[in-house]
Amino acid sequence: MTREVRSVETTNSVEEAAKIMKELNVGSVPVTSGGRVVGIVTDRDLVLRNVANGRGPRDTRVEEVMTTTVVSATPDMDVHQAADVMAKNQIRRLPVTENDRLVGIVSIGDLAVRNIYENEAGEALSNISQPSRPQA
Repeated sequence: MTREVRSVETTNSVEEAAKIMKELNVGSVPVTSGGRVVGIVTDRDLVLRNVANGRGPRDTRVEEVMTTTVVSATPDMDVHQAADVMAKNQIRRLPVTENDRLVGIVSIGDLAVRNIYENEAGEALSNISQPSRPQA
């Protein structure tokens, strides 16, 4: 897991979230409120829920476009369990929390860089990448 994770507050602008993603070269950023993880905002959220709706990135707060269903891992969860959670929920990034506080994040890439976990990463990615129906 990556331990040094940046996050945004619910009240930050979409533009601030996008700048963090660009700076870190990542596709998502956990969203916090009062130190607690309350969501995650992805590059896809920014495009589909903000840009595609004609909203301005400076005038839109992260809480207006973020995904509020947070699926997370705990620090004591093993990599096999994390891969299963990611596959089951079709997510590529899994925040790691302890008492609702962000302590790290696991990505499909983290699983794939370890040869011992290649099968788990491949299986998780295969399940995550299942086609979904278009959004209305």
